[in-house]
Amino acid sequence: MNSSKDDLKNKVWAHFKNMQNVFLATGDADQPKVRPVTMLYYNDRFWVGTGTEDAKIRQIEQNRKIEFCLLIKGENTTGYIRGTGRAVIIEDAATRKLLADAMPYFKDFWKDPADPRFTLLEVIIEQLEYMEPGKIAVERFSI
Repeated sequence: MNSSKDDLKNKVWAHFKNMQNVFLATGDADQPKVRPVTMLYYNDRFWVGTGTEDAKIRQIEQNRKIEFCLLIKGENTTGYIRGTGRAVIIEDAATRKLLADAMPYFKDFWKDPADPRFTLLEVIIEQLEYMEPGKIAVERFSI
């Protein structure tokens, strides 16, 4: 990656916090479905903890392709980061425990990381689109 792409990537990455609310899109046959989720940025990777029975899990089992959108607030305008990639269901017990411990809300929904009602998704980003608040231009780069 050249210097300007490194600068862009660093600018985008600076917007990700440990936790953020994003809009996650999955596909249900030929119909897109969008919903808000809490996405964790942990150990330089992206994660979503969700209910096993949620429709998004059935949709991801059928089609791993996803997109998310993070709104970025400026002074009087908004921008966004849109990520395109795939979601992977994580079954590794150690990873599930590590992420369950990193989710402050985990105990509100599940008893422990082995709870069958808990599904951990890793969001693997392949491309990002960034529109800085106050600007009209969109910048894209692959990961």
